[in-house]
Amino acid sequence: MLLNNSPVKMLHSPSVRFSTDHSIPTHAFHGTYLSVLTFHKQSVRFSHPTYGLHFTNSVFGHHLIEILAKQKGYLNTSPKVFAKRNDNIEHERGCSKPQTDDEVLPSVMVASGDIQSPEKPDMVVVASDPHLSLNLTQGILEDPINRVNLLDKLKAIHLHLLAMEQWNSSSLKLCHRTYLASATNLIHYLALKCLDVEQLKEDLSSVGLLSLESINANVLASITAGIQMLENLKACLLNSEDDEGDDNSTLSGSDCSKKTQFSMTTMRKKASSHRDSLLGTTIFRINCAHGDTSVWSNIIGSLKKNSQMLEKPCKILMDLAGPKLRTDPAKTGPCVMKISPKRDARGNIIFPAQVWLSHAESGAIPAHLNADALLSINDQEFLNNLEVGNILRFSDARGKRRMLKISQKIPIFAGIGCMAECLRTSYVESGTKFYLKGRKGKLSVGRVEGVPAVEHFIKLRVGDLLIISRDTCLTEQDTSVGSTDVAPRITCSSSLLFDSVKPGEPIAFDDGKIWGVIQGTSISEIIVSITHASLKGSKLGSGKSINIPESDIRFEGLTSKDLMDLDFVAAHANMVGISFIQDVHDVVILRNELEKRKLLNLGIVLKIETQSGFENLPLLLLQAMQSPNPLGVMIARGDLAVECGWERLADIQEEILSICGAAHVPVIWATQVLESLVKSGLPSRAEITDVATGRRASCIMLNKGKHISEAVSALDSILHCNSKKVKAKLKPLVMSSHLF
Repeated sequence: MLLNNSPVKMLHSPSVRFSTDHSIPTHAFHGTYLSVLTFHKQSVRFSHPTYGLHFTNSVFGHHLIEILAKQKGYLNTSPKVFAKRNDNIEHERGCSKPQTDDEVLPSVMVASGDIQSPEKPDMVVVASDPHLSLNLTQGILEDPINRVNLLDKLKAIHLHLLAMEQWNSSSLKLCHRTYLASATNLIHYLALKCLDVEQLKEDLSSVGLLSLESINANVLASITAGIQMLENLKACLLNSEDDEGDDNSTLSGSDCSKKTQFSMTTMRKKASSHRDSLLGTTIFRINCAHGDTSVWSNIIGSLKKNSQMLEKPCKILMDLAGPKLRTDPAKTGPCVMKISPKRDARGNIIFPAQVWLSHAESGAIPAHLNADALLSINDQEFLNNLEVGNILRFSDARGKRRMLKISQKIPIFAGIGCMAECLRTSYVESGTKFYLKGRKGKLSVGRVEGVPAVEHFIKLRVGDLLIISRDTCLTEQDTSVGSTDVAPRITCSSSLLFDSVKPGEPIAFDDGKIWGVIQGTSISEIIVSITHASLKGSKLGSGKSINIPESDIRFEGLTSKDLMDLDFVAAHANMVGISFIQDVHDVVILRNELEKRKLLNLGIVLKIETQSGFENLPLLLLQAMQSPNPLGVMIARGDLAVECGWERLADIQEEILSICGAAHVPVIWATQVLESLVKSGLPSRAEITDVATGRRASCIMLNKGKHISEAVSALDSILHCNSKKVKAKLKPLVMSSHLF
């Protein structure tokens, strides 16, 4: 059979033996790697590790398999090869039952991988059986004989799925019983994916049978159903009255039990159960790469209070920072907020700045309001006494006299909030006092608190040089001097960055918003020439991502910070996100840490954001399924696009959805969802269709922004849009009698 060159890594494979004729003794090839096979005096080589597929069924007839040469999209028929089981090899003898007259013929092991012909090096030769060949150049199935041939092909695929399940039985036995059926279906999906079934898809479509594109969640049951339908069709074509009353199924008793075990209904229930156990409701995500335990505690406390008030449950997902490279925190500026009214091109005020005043514990600003600034007042009683039209006077951080006029007074969850208007630019800092003059000249005072510190950043343009330094002191000195002759500096304390990069390699910052090429390296510095940034310059601040997609860097699984944060996550969150996961070893470490803490109910979300994480996804899922913890996958499209390439992102996310669908693992669709709407209040057309595509996932994640409330409403409308209502609004075609 032709096998696809899929980037996703497959699993175990048996040994293979071939000979060119029944009269020629066969030669055994041990292990996974094959060297040279001789086909009628033509030498061919396997250029990559090969995978064997073990079959035992009479569909193979006399064990004649056909070599197909694939060159630039078309197929050429090459010599035929005879294959059978080697009873002298213990491994092969033990993997098949003894043959009887009533049972199937000896097993056939078909090798996958590229076979290069020395005479035609641009050819790829692979093995297949004439009964099994899924892409022979046949036309549409026009007669019963071709339909019978199609039935044989489906039966061969059915055996292929069971063979792959058998060869991976040791891995499946390690899976927790909760995930056993799902893990088995994943093996069936991978077995089907390794075959070239394009022609078979057309053949099935021509007779109106199942689509292989939509059977990921129930592979074996769908193939079995297809076989059953073709057998029924075969009986009708033969017009045999005896066959009409008999059971036409050729499935064995064990196959029938599998039919029940892996039925479509059972598989759908598994997928639904896994989704509900992990997700099931609204989720709030906290990124442990930012803030500390005190900040997280405040966020969680406020979240739980609002959840109780609204009587809406909300789960908490906390992403461990992982080994991701980031710019180090820079020295923060003063805790000052600039408030500016909107002006026209001449500088005239066209609309006053909207300032929301509330107590820190009273709740968030109502969703229907938009404010230019949010200020927290220390005294709730001060806010309760305010009335519409009141004037609050204050001196800003520069000593300038300013005022706010109360325009609205609105009850919120646990108190009163007020919207005020400001007609002149002001700089408000923590500790600023607002004065309200009473009826008898008595002043009441409200003090501003919790104004966030101003973050320092550098602005980069194409052609600029940037220095990445290990020394924080040097970075602070250069920033304070402010000289335009010195290249700007950022700090990254990770030794992995300085040990891995080489001159000429690309480097990206802030999820690919800024790109550069490494010009030089030393023990303590890296010089980067900026090659991509916005025309007006792109800002680069602290805590921004650094990606080096072409460097040979090997991240550790869980960092020491992750292990400390995991204790907090276990006490406060419902699920933990594992960032930058790359191979099975990372999952093993995670499982060990969870078992130490006896965290068998904590949900696990594997964040796929690297090339190796994507390629190892089936193995990662099988390893994670060995524990009973609820399991999910996040498509972290920010880093994934930078690491794998923008042009590959669409195909990669489709493949992840397919793999997770086969494993019945819920998927979180993340990064830049409705980003324009969240930031500016107006979505792009592409964002709407992106969300529509994301409906295939189990959960869609939005990032914070000024218009997050509108984005949540829009997302809810798109996700729950009823296609039947849309179709009902389409005007029906009116057929005119003049056309006939």
